Amino acid sequence: MNLYAERASNIRRTWALVLGFLIVVIAVGYAISWYYDNSFILFIAVIIAVATNFYAYWASDKLVLSLNHARPASREEFFDFYTVTENLAIAAGLPKPKLYVIDDPAPNAFATGRDEKHAVVCATTGLLAMMTRPELEGVVAHELSHIRNHDMLLMTVAVVLAGFVAIVADIFLRISFWGGDRRDSNGNGLLMILAIVGIVLAPLAAKLIELAVSRRREYLADASGALLTRYPEGLASALEKIGGYTAPMQHASLATAHLFIGDPFGAKSGGSSGWVERLFSTHPPIPDRIKALLGAQA
Repeated sequence: MNLYAERASNIRRTWALVLGFLIVVIAVGYAISWYYDNSFILFIAVIIAVATNFYAYWASDKLVLSLNHARPASREEFFDFYTVTENLAIAAGLPKPKLYVIDDPAPNAFATGRDEKHAVVCATTGLLAMMTRPELEGVVAHELSHIRNHDMLLMTVAVVLAGFVAIVADIFLRISFWGGDRRDSNGNGLLMILAIVGIVLAPLAAKLIELAVSRRREYLADASGALLTRYPEGLASALEKIGGYTAPMQHASLATAHLFIGDPFGAKSGGSSGWVERLFSTHPPIPDRIKALLGAQA
């Protein structure tokens, strides 16, 4: 499979996951509406979830930069970072994003912002010191691909949906605990049990789908970044260095972990992980990403 086919495959898989996400949300809404025979709870939950996540999306760049203690990157101090980003932004047909750095020895980077005109690319000082220019081009191309592919919007939608499911399930449990009115269970005992189990497990299912979407977007950005530079080896080598650094970032946060090119909590020694760990991971394993890059050139 070549890089163009890999990119198309990842796009299809991502939207299939989003469709699955919507099915979970609809199923939860239907189950609670049926259980209480009242849609008002869902109406309130939707308003809360959408309003909270809309604000987070609108101010995403400021929130993420603040959480990670980032500072603006000057052209004089980080000349290669600036020139590489300028050149690749022109090649990608994008406005040059704002550049920030995090004073941290761990090699990592991320992109954020609500659209192409308000985008930010941020890298750690450790990454900028460790990478050769071709490797830095691979990393920056990966982040620009997140911007061009509108990944921030897609991940915000995923967060909105996951937040909606979590809020609705929490409201359901609280009302049930305090003995809220519910549908008469005569003749509907099995359906009621299934509805309760489904609602309780829905937040876990929603979170797993959100993580799966995040992992697919990393594969997509890898493939798109390699197409932008026409040199997959550069990004593959950069990922190898990122994967070889096992120490966590100084201010790693669960809230922003999915944005980074590598796991900010540190790569696992040996690069392997069990299926449960992969299931709950925000990033696909580094060796798998390198294999996909180098194996998709033909």
